[in-house]
This record gives sequence, structure tokens and C-alpha cells, in this order.
Amino acid sequence: MLRRLADQFEISSATYAAANGIERDPDWFLLKLQEEVGELTQAWNRVTGRGRRRDRTPEELHRDLADETADLLGHILLFARRNDIDLAAAIERKWRFEPAEVSTS
Repeated sequence: MLRRLADQFEISSATYAAANGIERDPDWFLLKLQEEVGELTQAWNRVTGRGRRRDRTPEELHRDLADETADLLGHILLFARRNDIDLAAAIERKWRFEPAEVSTS
């Protein structure tokens, strides 16, 4: 399931990069991951009152947090895909459990 999700992110990311003239070299995948961690942190700071709310409603702040979490997951999957990491196997080994199927709905 993770592989299929990673493939979907790859299609979207490659399309975006091509449309915007972005070269996705090996460093790009890690740098984007770091960028997304920062954006998730900013969203968290706004939700928890540690950052400017920018006139956003609580619902908008929560949606922003969800969106940034999705971005981070996408870039983790892209990083793993680019580096030929079997993430499901690594999760099972590292966390000592077999991951449940991820719902995309």
C-alpha cells in the first residue's frame, strides 16, 4: 500500500517539478523533506498559539496542519522511493509490527 501511495506522490511531484522547472536531484528529496518539517512546525505553532494566526479560524488552522502533515508524509514517501527503501519492511523491522493498510480516504 505504501508503495502505491509513493507512486501516486511521485507522479504528482514529477508533474509539478516539470511544470515549474525544478530539478529533483538526490539532494532535493532530503531538502524538501526538511522544508516540509519546517512548514509543519509553523502550522503547529499557529494551532497552539505560538505563532501568528494570520486571521485564520480554528478550522482553517486545523486544515493547514492536516495539509502540512500530508505534505510531510508525501515527501517521506518520495525520499524512501528515490532511495529504494522498502518503507513497509523498515517499519515492520524497526517498530516490530506489521503495519496495517493505510486508507487513502
